[in-house]
Amino acid sequence: MAKKKNVNEMSFLDHLEELRWHLIKSVAAIFITATAAFLAKGFIFDVLIFGPSKASFITYQLLCKASNYLGMESFCFTELPFRIQSRTMSGQFSAHIWTAITAGFVIAFPYVLYQLWKFISPGLHERERKHSRGFIFISSLLFFMGVLFGYYVICPLSINFLGTYQVSEQVHNDFDLSSYISLIRSSVLASGLVFELPIVIYFLTKVGIVTPEFLRKYRKYALVLVLIISAIITPPDIASQVIVAIPILILYEVSIFISKIVIRNQKRREKRHA
Repeated sequence: MAKKKNVNEMSFLDHLEELRWHLIKSVAAIFITATAAFLAKGFIFDVLIFGPSKASFITYQLLCKASNYLGMESFCFTELPFRIQSRTMSGQFSAHIWTAITAGFVIAFPYVLYQLWKFISPGLHERERKHSRGFIFISSLLFFMGVLFGYYVICPLSINFLGTYQVSEQVHNDFDLSSYISLIRSSVLASGLVFELPIVIYFLTKVGIVTPEFLRKYRKYALVLVLIISAIITPPDIASQVIVAIPILILYEVSIFISKIVIRNQKRREKRHA
């Protein structure tokens, strides 16, 4: 590994070398955590992956209690009417591998962010590094909140809707293992990344691409975009889309507040240096 140089003295190739080592460390962390997930097959699949396919899943129990309170029974059932099958020779092994990699990425996400931060932080001013110290913690917290939201809200809503939907009683739902896991994976990762919106807005505001006024002006367009995103990652029933849209709209409003704070701090610094 090349010796550490001052960021101002590093050439383009030096930056590439530095980036290469950060990527290697990130991939190594994902590989280690993915190996641990691969060995914990029983917990990963029987508890986590197939949890939302069972009527005893906590989200279904809470929705059943809520629907009973409201005088409805739409979310109360004893079992979901579908089976999960593997129709290819390597289907189960491939599912095991890719699920372990996905779990490895989720678990190692804070360390991957740490490596990203170590790469970009030398190019920041001391004041910018000081004000961004909580980047890893806050970004990781938002990501895990999104992952939990995707797993406990989007996944069960999608599985319940798609698993019980029939065009005819003559057609039975027997889902392929890869299709089922793909739904879980996309819901969880998409939610985790969507919950990073405040962090994205923070950096876009720092570099002058967006402002609070811009975000407020295009709030109505953002609402339409949020509804489109909700329609993509949830089943096509209004209740599910509203449940998913609410936290995304809250994140958008939080992003406006964060952008406002960034602009205010920048103006204060400009006044002190004027």
